[in-house]
Amino acid sequence: MEVFFNNTLYKRAKASWSSTVENPKLFDELDAFISNNKNEYIICFYSYDLKNNIEDLSSNNKDNMKFPDIHCFVPDEIYNNYSIEKEKKINQEIEFQSDISKEEYLKNILKIKEHIQKGDFYEANYCYQWISKVDHLNSKLIFENLMDLTNPPYGFYADLEKHHIISASPELFIKKRGNKLYSSPIKGTQKRDLDPIKDKLLKKQLKDSLKDQAENNMIVDLVRNDLSKIALKSTVKMEELREVYTFRNIHQMISTISCEISENEKISSIIKATFPMGSMTGAPKIKVMQIMEDYEISKRGLYSGSFGIIYPNGDFDFNVIIRTLIYNKANHLLSFHVGGAITIDSNPKLEYEETLIKAEALFKACQ
Repeated sequence: MEVFFNNTLYKRAKASWSSTVENPKLFDELDAFISNNKNEYIICFYSYDLKNNIEDLSSNNKDNMKFPDIHCFVPDEIYNNYSIEKEKKINQEIEFQSDISKEEYLKNILKIKEHIQKGDFYEANYCYQWISKVDHLNSKLIFENLMDLTNPPYGFYADLEKHHIISASPELFIKKRGNKLYSSPIKGTQKRDLDPIKDKLLKKQLKDSLKDQAENNMIVDLVRNDLSKIALKSTVKMEELREVYTFRNIHQMISTISCEISENEKISSIIKATFPMGSMTGAPKIKVMQIMEDYEISKRGLYSGSFGIIYPNGDFDFNVIIRTLIYNKANHLLSFHVGGAITIDSNPKLEYEETLIKAEALFKACQ
């Protein structure tokens, strides 16, 4: 068992804990596990269905990946300034198939827009899955390829008992520094171009896009509301609004919101107030999550969830699990999800193209 994140390798588990969302004491047990391992590094994985323990929700879609709803462990060995061991390249053919056709996707976008017109919600994150059968996965090679293509700030690699996870996430769900929390939702995506002049124009188009601005604004409001549930009075603050950041493969519009919390605030309270992250649900959260279950075919599983590390001093970093490949060692299935925010102004064809922009680096990394 090993996890590689931010040039550090966390290896072997000297303590671990997992749970299903059906466990009524899930969050009590999580707080107990964290308390019992105080002053240790704690690695955590939160699947999207953790929402079902927080709210009165359920998920009945198919699940090929079978990742635990929540899994945490304390590493026995930690190696700083570590360079991940690379696998030798061997021939392999990885051909992905989506669980929904383009035509079905376009029809569903129109149906989702009808919900918006009726007032059921005003923004929804709609996702679908790409999947492939792979007998032998060169996971470290694919991770190396993906990092070369994207260089994301919150990417990571994990080789767990039953799964490989290869993530190129650029998005921060939530981090804690002292008594301050930060969240940086991403809403707004644009491709890049090798021509510097064209690339600059594409970046400006994203910055000036009224649709993307509206998407970002709606999620910012949602995040501010989530943080206000646990924030000290009058401390929720806008650190950055709709800034466009450039990654190796993509331009993204990002905002950052912060707040101050009590020194005694438990991890469980923070998760209950903020999870799932608004950028992966839409707004209002509960109604969107209920309705998207009817349009999405496969369970999101770890996608739309979070991976993170709690540090010995109590600070933590948790990402948003997007742009992430997940491999089930038992059934040899490799998959990833992509999605996007649907608003009343969404153009179905452009929304589909945006999902392919997000998927491009994942396809290339597997070639």
